[in-house]
Amino acid sequence: MEERLELAEARLRELIGELTGQKEDTNTEKTLPGDWRDFFVVQIELLLQLCEVREAIAAGNVSDAQYRDWNAALYREILPGQYEKSFCDPAKAVAVFGEETGRLLSAVAAEMRSAIPYAYEQETEPVLIRMEFLLELYTIVQTSFAEDGMEPEYAQMKDALYYFVSDYYETECERRVAQVVDASRSFARDLIEKSDLSDPGYLYRFGEYITENEIKLATYLANLPQERIDLMADTYTEGYRIGFINTGKDLSRKKTANIRYPLGFERVVKKAVENFERMGLQCTVYRATDSLFFGRGVQKNGFFGANPNKQYDYDHKEDLALILDGHLVNRRLECIEQGYIAYKEAAAGHAGPAVIDIFGDIPFEPQNKKEACHYDKEQQGLVARFRMENTRITNQYIPGEERSFTIIAFPVPSIGEQFEAIFNATIEINTLDYQKYQKIQAVLIDTLSGAAYMHVKGSGANRTDLTVALRIPEDPATQTAFENCVADVNIPVGEVFTSPVLKGTNGVLHVSRVFLDELEYKDLSLTFTDGMVSDYHCANFAEEEENRRYIEENVLFHHPSLPMGEAAIGTNTTAFVMARKYGIESRLPILIAEKTGPHFAVGDTCYSHEEDNKSYNPDGKEIIARDNEVSRLRKTEPKKAYFGCHTDVTIPYDELGLLEAIYTDGRRVPVIENGRFVLPGTEELNKAFED
Repeated sequence: MEERLELAEARLRELIGELTGQKEDTNTEKTLPGDWRDFFVVQIELLLQLCEVREAIAAGNVSDAQYRDWNAALYREILPGQYEKSFCDPAKAVAVFGEETGRLLSAVAAEMRSAIPYAYEQETEPVLIRMEFLLELYTIVQTSFAEDGMEPEYAQMKDALYYFVSDYYETECERRVAQVVDASRSFARDLIEKSDLSDPGYLYRFGEYITENEIKLATYLANLPQERIDLMADTYTEGYRIGFINTGKDLSRKKTANIRYPLGFERVVKKAVENFERMGLQCTVYRATDSLFFGRGVQKNGFFGANPNKQYDYDHKEDLALILDGHLVNRRLECIEQGYIAYKEAAAGHAGPAVIDIFGDIPFEPQNKKEACHYDKEQQGLVARFRMENTRITNQYIPGEERSFTIIAFPVPSIGEQFEAIFNATIEINTLDYQKYQKIQAVLIDTLSGAAYMHVKGSGANRTDLTVALRIPEDPATQTAFENCVADVNIPVGEVFTSPVLKGTNGVLHVSRVFLDELEYKDLSLTFTDGMVSDYHCANFAEEEENRRYIEENVLFHHPSLPMGEAAIGTNTTAFVMARKYGIESRLPILIAEKTGPHFAVGDTCYSHEEDNKSYNPDGKEIIARDNEVSRLRKTEPKKAYFGCHTDVTIPYDELGLLEAIYTDGRRVPVIENGRFVLPGTEELNKAFED
């Protein structure tokens, strides 16, 4: 493989000489039109620079200044202001090469950029295969112009891209599975362990884009006393451990846990690694994906740096539409399963993810470009099928009933001048007295568990009018429909939730403004008929077709409909007041936002793939509402039971007019009125508003 890499690099160096006219006795620059020549020059120069990065790091003679220079040079092309001039922008590429060819070449340019992290990690094959693919594409183009004097056939270039993806799915999928479950792959963990975390210059060594935001965050954490770092890390890892205890799962059988986090939190992560090791768990820390093989998106899953340009990620999130068909979906699923088989023992010992989320970045309002790739109806069905099948395969080798997770969130400096105050307030929110909330939430559950319906109405401009059907326990003395959720897997404290009965769940869920996975939705409404989404709307774009497509792509994930998988009441009024105090409501992650009012999720239930495990509240009552009419199909038609998604939509307290429990005898018991808790025994929750 190293020999192939040397040959590919040598050929690319020859080509750059030919294309720029620096090499004598060649007419390549004459046979290849200027736009095509410019395209290949940009891609070749990037790949050659990655070869230099890779070789310099291997030699061990890279200065901090060189790492910073690489950071600026490698990401400059897609920064706002530069991106619009780049072939990575599908609008630019289509304007130059036409619709079909422009979209394909823009996707190719983005794929070349996906090789950047591998150069830092000293991975040979991922860099090599992209170099060889570019050389193949160049040969197709150059031959067509040299022999026929004509543009290359789109079909031939498309086939080359198709087989590039299909042929290398096997190695790419196996590598990805290994990154998740094999702790011997320790690039990030070793970097954290060996770096001087008091000097934020170490951040540039990850190969991610680094800005002042990450530098300021790392500097701030470097100056915190160790006991403050310990508090953050201990809250995070202890939540993970308690998650296993509360669900009756045996953590001692597990060998690895996966840490996912944004760069800048290395001091916390280093302490967390130590905590997990005391539990008997080695940590895997893998990079967020960014390629045709696994897709792109604004939301990152792994470790990641700053996002150079969220519009770039949004423009390329459906690039696979260029080549996606049933065979390619089957091929990817087969390769994912082969990857799990290759790491079967390690997968069985994997305990699940521990996630550090962030908030505070400037809200992103995407531009829907007609030039970008979009899945057609048939492909949307294939994508939905893939998500469901991928979830099934993952749960086969990392069983859901044996794993858990935890997630905690903190602000980043881009939130504004009050960053330090908000950070300290967030630590306090994350460490609230869970026993107090546990008692108050038990009062809510005593009222709601036994009701036939939960009725929710908005106030003011909020048009919510939703009736949610609830499962009624057969034995109220030993059973309950709602889970009393405190600070274990889902930090901070503050919600009670259930899996609704779909039949009889009807009405409209509406919020004036909400952020879901970093995307803004204005005037979002979801209509439910017997628990299934039957209509949807938002006001992000002028054209209704664009608004519907936006929801279809990013909330429904190309499913024709999704069930209501969760109905919940967030009780963390302290978090709500903190957000209002600092004016950061629009920047809260779902993790915290869902605790600041009633929320309803579309997609799988909270008990996905572990519905048959018994689970109990702190009072000893068994939680019986763990599935619905769709997830119950797991026993007869498992491919129809799960969707591989779960998206919470929260109604903030100040948009809430009424939440009441309705019983079979017609009684109605108000729980919240005009944004305040009115149920006797819950008044303590209103003190945050008063204070």
